[in-house]
Amino acid sequence: VRPGQALTLSFDPKKRKIEGRLALIQLAFAPSVEQIIQVSLNNNGGFESETIDKHLAVRLYRAEGAIDDSLYLAAERAGVPVPVIVDLIRIYSFDVDFQRDIQDNDTFEVMFEGLYDDKNQFVHNGRVTFASLTLSGVRIPIYRYRNSNNMTEFYNEKGESVQKALLRTPVDGGRLSSRYGKRRHPILGYTRMHRGVDFAAHKGTPIKAAGNGVIAQAGRNGAYGHYVKIRHNSEYATAYAHLSRYKKGIHTGTRVKQGEIIGYVGSTGRSTGPHLHFEVIRHGRMINPLSVKLPSGTKLAGRELKKFLALVDDVKRQYAQLPETTQLASHQ
Repeated sequence: VRPGQALTLSFDPKKRKIEGRLALIQLAFAPSVEQIIQVSLNNNGGFESETIDKHLAVRLYRAEGAIDDSLYLAAERAGVPVPVIVDLIRIYSFDVDFQRDIQDNDTFEVMFEGLYDDKNQFVHNGRVTFASLTLSGVRIPIYRYRNSNNMTEFYNEKGESVQKALLRTPVDGGRLSSRYGKRRHPILGYTRMHRGVDFAAHKGTPIKAAGNGVIAQAGRNGAYGHYVKIRHNSEYATAYAHLSRYKKGIHTGTRVKQGEIIGYVGSTGRSTGPHLHFEVIRHGRMINPLSVKLPSGTKLAGRELKKFLALVDDVKRQYAQLPETTQLASHQ
């Protein structure tokens, strides 16, 4: 319940009065545009609550264009709402380095949902259902699909999940400012091994967990400053240094999901300016985050693969029939 939240109280004058007041029989409010919560008087004189899902109509929209500068700006010019652009970048971040892989005249395509209420009013943007990037002449299409485990993921045309065990770039919009390897240290002044990669970004830029896992350490760590280490499995861990602060609730033992915000870019510890120092650790040894071969996600097979390929054909037909649109550009 937030400030300004509208509450509807219902009274029944036929019910007995309590201390001279009408008896409350129901309280209702909408915590979101998609749900109504009702707390109602039952036959036993107590109250029961229920959540009612509101019906929202789904409309599909299509956008495409050439990338002259960045995917973000190109998609924004084509009328793609900002939340959809952010989702699009997140989906492709497993395989695409947006600082190095995007070239002039690369192109994008995307099909996404717009949700409308029973008064035909736009409510909010829905999910990306299909997207494709063409990078240096290579087309990379992906399709949203709910698999037999009731998990919704994106798959390529072969039915291979695009999700990887670890994200290569855990901060959006960061510029790769220092690579893995020997370098002259900007503060100490002598050559030493740089066992991670640095992403320069504005102070306060959100930092995402590179993969599912458990926080193994969250606290001050010498020259690293504010530091977080995530244990993903028995083989891999990742580390994040020089944070300005941690996200509320992040501490040792916290379980996090891939893409979840764990902290914010800063310049604590031995640092010359705001940036994220990112490390990938395998069996206790730091390795190059940009060259590590990351294990892939699930791969569809058999009857489920046939079901997915039928969906791919449907999506292609839907996309071909949709006009390009900028109608949702104002709903960001």
